[in-house]
Amino acid sequence: MNSMKEVPAQLNYLRMSPRKVREVADVIRGRPVQAAQEYLKFLSKSPRAPLEKLLKSAVHNAKHNYGLEPEKLFIKELRVDGGPTLKRQMPRAFGRAFPIRKRSSHITLVLGEKI
Repeated sequence: MNSMKEVPAQLNYLRMSPRKVREVADVIRGRPVQAAQEYLKFLSKSPRAPLEKLLKSAVHNAKHNYGLEPEKLFIKELRVDGGPTLKRQMPRAFGRAFPIRKRSSHITLVLGEKI
């Protein structure tokens, strides 16, 4: 039996579209933590900053709460789910109202330890 430790971290209600966040999440999913941090450092997309912060938080949690070494960690699971949508309206011609959906995301990150 493998007794691999898992370190979870969550970011809820991020005011970015899940579609845009998934684009960045797909780049780092499954990678070692060091490599993922390097990738995020050089990306020019806006979800980069919150994902970088979440990854850093998860690494610190692993180190402080579980006593794991950051060099042995990899991104086991990275899931981006849709959060609540704020519904707004934009006035258009002839008195019509056009819907605007301001989407949000819930991000779940699980780090695993390489054995």
